[in-house]
Amino acid sequence: MMASFQVLRCLCVFTLNKPVYLGRAISACGLKTSTVNHGQPDSVSAVTYEQLKAMLANHSVQLFDVRNTDEFQAGRIPDSVNIPLGQLEESLKLPPQQFQLQFGVKAPEKEDNNIVFHCRSGKRSLTALEIGHRLGFSKARHYAGGYIDWEQREKK
Repeated sequence: MMASFQVLRCLCVFTLNKPVYLGRAISACGLKTSTVNHGQPDSVSAVTYEQLKAMLANHSVQLFDVRNTDEFQAGRIPDSVNIPLGQLEESLKLPPQQFQLQFGVKAPEKEDNNIVFHCRSGKRSLTALEIGHRLGFSKARHYAGGYIDWEQREKK
């Protein structure tokens, strides 16, 4: 009984100290630690390739590439703006005029429903989405397939 309590206590402490993405604790060793989702459902938060293509064609997207600058320069989705993940939070907090001067595009507004983050494979964009939601950009989404998916589909 005491050993079970010790294991349970360690798991609880471990879970409390781990990163949380969209309200879910990320598990280790295959253990699912939480199913609580305080954010939007994944299907609402994610943008498909087809949706992104349509948004780009209609010029109705604010597409932020959160990869590093060298990755962005090596290849990018058209009309995307590079804001490396490490700079995203402070950049989204900039006054609108300063954001526009720094990035050459209009600053996103918290109520905008056309903000999309993307990265190489979808992991960093999910973190970017969490940052955006935490800062009040509650309708922001991410392109889960990332640049890898984009590049493969564009070659076809």
